[in-house]
Amino acid sequence: MRTVTARIPSDPTSPPEAGQPPGAAAGRRAAAPRGRPRAPGDVPLLDDLMPWSVAPLRLGRDWVMAPDAGSLRGRWQALTGAEPGERERLFRPTRSRTPRSTVAQLPGQPSGTGRIDREEGRCPEPVRVLHGAFDEQWLIPDHRLIDTARPELWRVRDGRQRFAVEQGHVPGDTGPALVVTALLPDGRSPAGRPGRIRPLYRRPGGQEPNVAPGLLALLAARYGHPVTAEDLLCWSVAAATGTPAGCAVPLTADPALWARGVALGRTATGILLRGADGGARPKLPGGRRPYVRAALPPRPGTLGYDPGEEALLIGDGGRVSPVPTGAWEFEAGGGRVLDLWFARRTAAAEPGTLEAVRPAGWLQEWTSELLELITVLALLAELRPRLAPLGEGPRITAGELRAAGVLPVPSAARRPASVLDHHEEGPDGQFALL
Repeated sequence: MRTVTARIPSDPTSPPEAGQPPGAAAGRRAAAPRGRPRAPGDVPLLDDLMPWSVAPLRLGRDWVMAPDAGSLRGRWQALTGAEPGERERLFRPTRSRTPRSTVAQLPGQPSGTGRIDREEGRCPEPVRVLHGAFDEQWLIPDHRLIDTARPELWRVRDGRQRFAVEQGHVPGDTGPALVVTALLPDGRSPAGRPGRIRPLYRRPGGQEPNVAPGLLALLAARYGHPVTAEDLLCWSVAAATGTPAGCAVPLTADPALWARGVALGRTATGILLRGADGGARPKLPGGRRPYVRAALPPRPGTLGYDPGEEALLIGDGGRVSPVPTGAWEFEAGGGRVLDLWFARRTAAAEPGTLEAVRPAGWLQEWTSELLELITVLALLAELRPRLAPLGEGPRITAGELRAAGVLPVPSAARRPASVLDHHEEGPDGQFALL
């Protein structure tokens, strides 16, 4: 029996987040279309098909996000119960945020707006977020703690919203170029190359699709039936490829191939949403579903794989099977998904920091989440070979979109819509009407 043991890295999406890679600011794309990068072969970029995008969140400090909500409440209590000098140290100030910063509330979140160095209240209720491409974690939704929280994303976040998250270009990466989530995504990439976050709708309630004006009408005329923003998103999930210029989306000119690609993308999107769309949570057929065959140890430190037995080996004696090879080898953003997920829950934290406030051992809820993640990766790996033909055959090129007047996209379509019809609390309890 041959066993493959994984090297468990420290989480590569943590700082240098307080200072992103020097080129990260280049992700902020100019509104003017002149000189915009193009994908090879005149393939349209997702940046032109879904023009409004937002850069990834920049937390500035790792302790505001965790794999379990209980740790966040404990960290808040440790911070707000500390003496002033200790509170400063635990907070980890940056140029954007210190314990004395006063900022507006995050839209829709009832957190305080006074200075953290005077805060004595309860921890704001943690919210579920998507870290990277597949790791569902928890975040303290307090603007005073987050360097750049992207309030425009929080304003359009609701039960109808879907976020398309580009994974950033990593040469040789075999993972998906685009994922979809109903959770608020942080947009981080394991390889440190942030992509962009593109809401499907520009306004709450599923209003005003984030689609280049005229594109859906053009596609409907070419395919002979109505095309929705959801159809375009599903096709993009199925057909998108990563390029140095950004996420490229080949648009087929074949109505039958379009229909097949949309159906495949809808299947992939349903898997990625994990039941958030009202459907069933992803499951493998009976007999292929992963189960815990041997109990996981209280503090597993290693993650390995036995390809002969299709078994995930967790710590000393823990065993989950069957785990298809496709799930074990699945990569996203330049890293193996299961390695990164496991490291986020087991890597050692620096003593005396808020990150060190964490569970003493492995949580039962993590086992359930691991089984679901294996299922998601296995289903997506099985789907991958059927996606390859979507880039073949005649295409609708970016040149055709320019000739039809769809491109260049109006600059207003690249800016967030004005969505506020209510007050948001500003710094120190003042109200801001936007």
